[in-house]
Order: sequence, then structure tokens, then C-alpha cells
Amino acid sequence: MSHSPEQENTHGQENHDHNHDHDHDHDHDHDHDHDHEGHSHNHSIEEELSGGGKFITSIIITSVTLVAEVLGGIFTGSLALLSDAAHVFLDIFALALGYIAIRMAMMPASSQHTYGFRRMKVLAAFINGATLLVVSIEILREAITRFIHPEPVIAGPMLIIAIIGLVANLLVALVLRGHSHGDLNSRAAFLHVLGDALSSVGVIVAGIIMLITGWTWVDPAAGVLIAIVILTGAGRVLKEATHILNEGSPDGVETENVSAELAKIPGIVGVHDLHLWAIEPGYPVMSAHILLEDQNLSDTASIMNKIKEVVSGKFKIDHTTIQFECSSCGQGQVVYESAKKA
Repeated sequence: MSHSPEQENTHGQENHDHNHDHDHDHDHDHDHDHDHEGHSHNHSIEEELSGGGKFITSIIITSVTLVAEVLGGIFTGSLALLSDAAHVFLDIFALALGYIAIRMAMMPASSQHTYGFRRMKVLAAFINGATLLVVSIEILREAITRFIHPEPVIAGPMLIIAIIGLVANLLVALVLRGHSHGDLNSRAAFLHVLGDALSSVGVIVAGIIMLITGWTWVDPAAGVLIAIVILTGAGRVLKEATHILNEGSPDGVETENVSAELAKIPGIVGVHDLHLWAIEPGYPVMSAHILLEDQNLSDTASIMNKIKEVVSGKFKIDHTTIQFECSSCGQGQVVYESAKKA
């Protein structure tokens, strides 16, 4: 049974604990824990605005670089420079998309979007990874054409413009560096720029070699290397974004490990229908059905508190939906069951 964010949280409220006692056939006790204040996944408005400001600054710097490299690539006839310009264009696209995603992520939750729009940052990262794949394939196609039909390249101006591009890329990388940790959206944009900086190094090396030797084949060879760099970064981003969008478990957290820790809590004799996923990197979520030895015990609240303490302390999960049962409802996979179950 798959739990989507819309299904797990129908209240759309953040910073409150909800305890619901219902008289169902299985005597269920539900608890929704939405207390995120002070945790890594709850970025403050100031932090988000700061990140947005860094994106705007990066877009301005990168736009100047794009104009220089396109004009230089056309003038010199350099595929390496034009392919690097294509990557720079994608940098601008990635930065703009990332900025829009940050602004949307700041929007409050609603009855239709109970987790807000935090997933937009993951979606932006996925789109950026997909566009990188398309551009890298096009660069490879053009490089093969240049190997078969070499074209003259003016190495001197190509070298100068590539150096300017490298400096600009390094400036943007420094601007984004502090905001890229734990944020897939920012990391995707940072990888765009970092990959472009490495591409600029390839263009510079190709320009130096052509100035010394006159080997024009070095230019398409540099284009191939640039395409490989782009493909590598795109693969990493797409893999992580796809994992999150498919509601895969957070990195380093497995259902077996969580259930093993829950089994150590006195009074718990079974765990089933356990689900782990992430709204975005750093925002893990858990839901589970907990079978109690005796739900009429007066320390049910202490068991709930202990569950929250364990999953928060050991797995950094602060958003939980727990359902207590005195007999199994039969939903989901059983991940732990004691011999003394009720």
C-alpha cells in the first residue's frame, strides 16, 4: 500500500501534535506529529530568501558569460566554445528554474497541497537533469560531425573567451557553494555551474594545444569530454530526484532498521504497514501501524513519545503518523512481529 503525502496528512498544519482516539473495529489510536521547528528540513524564510538572492546574482553573472561565449564561438568557429555556451545556457535555465522552485517552496500549505510546494525543488532538479542529457547528446553528435568534417578554429580568441568563462563560472560556484548542502535543487544548479567550470578548463587546454600544434581535432575531442562531464552530473541528479519523486526511502534509512529500533520499545509487539519517504532532501516522513501488547495500558502516551524520540534521534525523522492497534488490521507488510503479540 503506497502512502502519498496527500493521503498521510489531511490537516495541512505544521507545528502541532494531533492525538486522535477512535472507536474502530481494531481500536485504533492515531498520532500525527508535525513538529518541525528547529530541524534541518524546515528552512526559515530568511534562509530561502538568501538562497533566492544567490540565484539571482548567479543568473546575472552567467548571462554575461553566455553572451561572450556565443559571440566568441561564432567568431572563432570553435565547437568546444559553442558547446560550453550551450552548457552556460542550461546553467541560466537551471538557475532560473531553481529560483522559481525556491519561491514556490515558500508558499504555505493548503487544503489541496498539505505539504505545500516543497516538491517543486525536486521537480526542478529532475527537469535540469533531463535537459543536461539532451544537450550532452547534441554535443556528442556535433563532435562526431567535426571529426569527420574538420573545420578551422581561431584558437587565440577562443582561449581568451574560455578564460573569461572559467572566471565567471568560479564566481557563480562560490556564490552557490554555501547553499548547496542538503538541498537537491541548489545542488543541481551548483553541479551545472561546477561542470561548466570544468568544461571551460577543457576549452582552455584545447586552445593551448591548437596554438602550439595546430591540431584542430583537439576541439571536437574537448567537446566529447565536456559531454561526458555533463552526462555524469545529470545521471546523479536524475537518480536522486527520481528516487524522491517515486517516494523512495530517505538515504541511510531502511524499514528493517527502523522496525528493529521500534521493537526494542516495551509494550510494542508488532510493526506493519511501515512507510518511509521524503518530501525533499532533509525532510523525511514516516507512517506506521504499531501493534501494542495492551492498548488499555495507561502508558500509551509514553510509548508514543518513545517512538518519536527513537525515530527522531536515530533517523532524523520528525514528521510521523502513527496508528496504534490492539489487533492487526491486516494492511501492509509485516516488518516486525513478536511471539507474544496480542
